[in-house]
Amino acid sequence: MKMSMSIDGYVCGPNGELDWMFKTMSTSGKKWISKIMENVDVHIMGSRTFNDMRKYWPYSDDLLASQMNNIPKIVFSKKGVLNDSSTTTAIKDAKAADADNGLKQSAQSDHLESWLHPKIATGDLMEEIMKLKQQPGKDIIAHGGAGFMNNLVKTGLIDEYYLAVHPAVIGKGLSIFSGLAQPEQLELVKSTQFESGVLGNIYIPNR
Repeated sequence: MKMSMSIDGYVCGPNGELDWMFKTMSTSGKKWISKIMENVDVHIMGSRTFNDMRKYWPYSDDLLASQMNNIPKIVFSKKGVLNDSSTTTAIKDAKAADADNGLKQSAQSDHLESWLHPKIATGDLMEEIMKLKQQPGKDIIAHGGAGFMNNLVKTGLIDEYYLAVHPAVIGKGLSIFSGLAQPEQLELVKSTQFESGVLGNIYIPNR
């Protein structure tokens, strides 16, 4: 699991706000994420995050765009429906951050394939994840959103947590660790501080 969060444990504001996160994104932090994705051959995500990301990444020249676009996608959607034309707060914040940093937003047709033809998983989350983990290949990376990640945490099937902790306190929002049946102990494997003040922490469950 790879997620960014505030110091007080939220992954976004109550309406999906991410402006606080983009203020402390850095090149070294993005390289840390890129390194993680070198060992990945599939992205898994919820349908809302998929709809957000497919409106953003194919048109971005961000450092992470190539990996985000080229790695195959599996979208978890009980209804099997992916069509969503809404513009969320997260997308607005991401595009505003790009504009502030001088990044371009233009269509890259060769980056659309994995977004046009994702695999859709409609079954039980735990069963679907178990099936994926039994297949040969590299790592599976989970990329949100908050509800999907929260359900994934509750399965107990996450092997590694890559948490980018941003130097921001937002006071309220959505957490991926809410509603756990019992506490889960994590072992800190490595912590890397980036020039923006973000901490890249790697944890494994201490089971």
